[in-house]
Order: sequence, then C-alpha cells, then structure tokens
Amino acid sequence: MPEPIPAGLATTRPARLSRRTRVLDGRGSSWVVVLAVLVSLLSLLPIGFVIGVSWYTGWATIEAMIFRPRVAELLINTVLLVLITLPICIVLGTTLAWLTERSNLPGRRLWSVLAVAPLAVPAFVHSYAWVSLVPSIHGLPAGVLVSVIAYFPFLYLPISATLRRLDPAIEDVAESLGLKPWAVFFRVVLPQLRLAICGGALLVGLHLLAEYGLYAMIRFDTFTTAIFDQFKSTFNGPAANMLASVLALCCLAMLTAESTARGKARYARVGSGSAREQRTVKLQPATSALGLGLQLLTCLLALGVPLLTLSQWLIAGGVEVWQGGELLPALLQTLSFGVAGALLTSLAAIPIAWLSIRAPGKLQRLLEGCNYITSALPGIVVALALVTVTIHFARPIYQTTITVLLAYLLMFLPRALVSLRAGFAQAPVELENIAQSLGRSPVRALWLITLRLAAPGAAAGAALVFLAITNELTATLLLAPNGTRTLATGFWAMTSEIDYAAAAPYALLMVLLSLPLTAILYHQSRRSAGR
Repeated sequence: MPEPIPAGLATTRPARLSRRTRVLDGRGSSWVVVLAVLVSLLSLLPIGFVIGVSWYTGWATIEAMIFRPRVAELLINTVLLVLITLPICIVLGTTLAWLTERSNLPGRRLWSVLAVAPLAVPAFVHSYAWVSLVPSIHGLPAGVLVSVIAYFPFLYLPISATLRRLDPAIEDVAESLGLKPWAVFFRVVLPQLRLAICGGALLVGLHLLAEYGLYAMIRFDTFTTAIFDQFKSTFNGPAANMLASVLALCCLAMLTAESTARGKARYARVGSGSAREQRTVKLQPATSALGLGLQLLTCLLALGVPLLTLSQWLIAGGVEVWQGGELLPALLQTLSFGVAGALLTSLAAIPIAWLSIRAPGKLQRLLEGCNYITSALPGIVVALALVTVTIHFARPIYQTTITVLLAYLLMFLPRALVSLRAGFAQAPVELENIAQSLGRSPVRALWLITLRLAAPGAAAGAALVFLAITNELTATLLLAPNGTRTLATGFWAMTSEIDYAAAAPYALLMVLLSLPLTAILYHQSRRSAGR
C-alpha cells in the first residue's frame, strides 16, 4: 500500500504551481499570443501595401494605369502561361507518378529519384541552360517548355506520395463490379488524387506568377518582369505599384480557385485496415517502351540540358572563371544571408507553431492564415511593400541587411512553420507541465523541453528556409544594399552581360547547395507513405 500524502504537502504544491506558473491546458500563455500576433501583423504588411496603394492612388489614376493595352497584354501572357503550363504539368506529373508507383517499369526507384532531381536546379538556371543551347528561344512556347521541366516535380511529389498511401481495397471493389483497369483509374484512383493535384497545381501556379529570372532571360513578358522593369526605370513609380496590386489579385484568385477545386469530399477511411502491398500493373512490352521513353525524355530535358550546358561553359571558361575575386564573397554572402534568414524565420515561427499545437482555435487559425496568404504573394510584391514602408517610415533600414532578412521572413515563414508544428506535435505537453511544476517559467519550459524535442523538425524547417534563400533572386535584387552580391544576383549579373562562362560557377554552386533540399523532399515523401 502506498503511503498517504501528507495534507500539508498536498495543498502546498498546487498552490505554489498556481502562483509561479500555469499548467498548459490548451489556452497558451499570454506572451506567446502577443508574439504570434506581432509576427502575423508584420506578415500582413504586403497585403496592407496593396490596399493602401490602391486607396492612396485613387480610382482615376488606377483606371488610367490598369485599363490600358500594356496591362491587357501582360494579363493575357500570364493567363495563357498558367492555363497551358498547369495541365501539362498535371498530366506529366500524374503519368510519371503512376509509372514509378503502380507499374512494373524497369528501374522504378531510379526514375522516381530522377523525377525529383530537377528541383535542385533553380528555375532561372533552367532558362539559362536553354538560352545557351538555343539562343533564339523566346516567347510563350519557351516559357511553357522551361516552366514545365522546372516545376513538374511539385506535382509529381504529392501525387506519387498519395498513390503509395491509397488503399488497394477500393480498386479491388471497383474491379469486382466489372470496371476495366483504365476505368478503375479514371473513376476511382484519379478522384482520390484531387487534393494532391490541387495542392501541387497551386504551388506551380504561384511559382509561375512570382518567377522573374526564368521569363526575363527568354524575353517573355509577365507581370513580374514588367513590375521589376518599371521599378528600375521609375524607382517605385505608381505604375509598378499598380501592377503589383493586379498581380496580388491574381494570386488571391488562384488561392480561391484551388480551394473551390478541392471540394468537400472525404478521402480518409475509418480504421487503419491491414497492411497491403500496392497494386502493380504489368506493362506490355510496347507500353513499357513508351514509359521508358517518356522517363528518359523528361530526364534529358530537365537534367541533361542544364548539366550539359553547365559543363560546356565550365570547360570553355577554364580555371579563370573560378579565380575571380567575386565568387567566394558571393558564396559567403549567400551563406550568411541563408543562416541569418533561416534563424530569424525559425524563431519567428515558434509562437505560431506552439499555439497551433498547444492552443488550437479561431485566433490561432486566423494568425496562421495571415502568414500563408502573405507567403503566396510574389517576392516582388513583398519587396515593393518593404521599399515603400522603409522609405516613408523607416528610412534608416532602407536597403540594409535588416530589410532583406524581413523579406525572407515574410516570404518563407510557412516553410519553417510547417516543420516546427510537426515537431511540437511530437513533444508531449505533460513534459512542459512537469517543468513548470518544478518552478520553470513557461519560456524556460518551452526552451529547455519542447524545443529540444522538436529540434529535428526545427532543423528541417530551417534547412528548407536556408535553401530557399540561396536561390532567391527578385527580392534580393531590389532590397540588398549596394554592392551586395549573392550567388543568385552574381549569376544574374553575369548573364545580363552575356558572360555565360563566368555565370556557370555561380549556377553550379547554387545547384550543389540545392541538392540537400531535393534529398529532404524526396525522403519526406517516401517516409510519409511508410516507404
């Protein structure tokens, strides 16, 4: 029989706990809420910029600047780019995913790795490779081609992961009802892929709206290229701000369309069921040959062309291209921006991620949604917002490292938030309660207990932010202090001077820094499906 607890001790300890701290019961601590609100208010800066500029400009000026032939041309180019590129990416990503996950295609594991590998090559490096190979390439066809080979992995990853998780029983039932294999795919499997397709298509669409370097290099005008050119020529003129407002509305329209396309259907089953191997379709020799041909062609276009072009320019440039005095400083500047930006973004994500796990509710969803909406805006809109605000209200930090890091925070915070949230979910709240009952403050309990347990997730999120920063171009070009050169801006400076040999080392270093991101995405995709 356990000894009874003395009455004095039984009453003293809870009293001490109530005075020193509060056991976490889902409401969270006030200091976390305050920090989360401050971060979310900061994230609303670009949206506030778009609304404020439109209000300040007035309807007469808006009508004169927006309803003109140039804006109509940009809108047509952008809409055609999205409407043509997205279906091709969806078909290509779905086909490759089915071949690698559901068929007996030879070398499926190798082809699945190669399908993700193009993500290691920045989009503007893809464009550089194709312009080097075919100097006359330009316009909408070139934009569609390069966009598809640069962005289709964003659809391949979620679709292949969904195919690995899909319950084979639903296909067995469909076949037992007399459906042919192709009918089973289109009527049963494809509807189960809706969420993956919508999510991947949204990600690709937002990249299409935000990308600058890819389209500027192939001389295809979009809203982003026009905004950048307008800003450089008129220095924050009203025309650039109005174009940014239209681009932001396009992004919000895409978010709404994706939400509508997802629908409200349920895709989960009740109960885990029994573990089963996924169905594997045995391909006929002719079909297998076509599948291998598609995989090989995609690999050659998405990986062969960039690697071949980089090799040619590196060989042509010789040792001299590595001996310039600007390459090492650019690498060090990129690493310093990446480390500082990843650290700042991860720290800013802690309060929101903590609330999402420890105190879920309407306030938490509102705060989290603010950050996701802002991150969907193109980097050039974020950069113009920071330029306008710093010029008028915080001139001492205009074109300083602080402004650059703030842009990275606004653009990439969800990458850290998602990983931190997963890490916090695996840290039992009881350990925080015990730490506080022993006299630790909520801050020290979070720092000493929860963050240590969530360290792997935090590190993964910081790595994703770091690698996004290393390849970021537009915001860095607009906001970085004069004389600052990163790998991305150095590469852009060399290509602007048509010195492709000198640009090759910058491109190669960016690819090497991006390889860990590709490995992280691939392994997370396999792990999420239990492979």
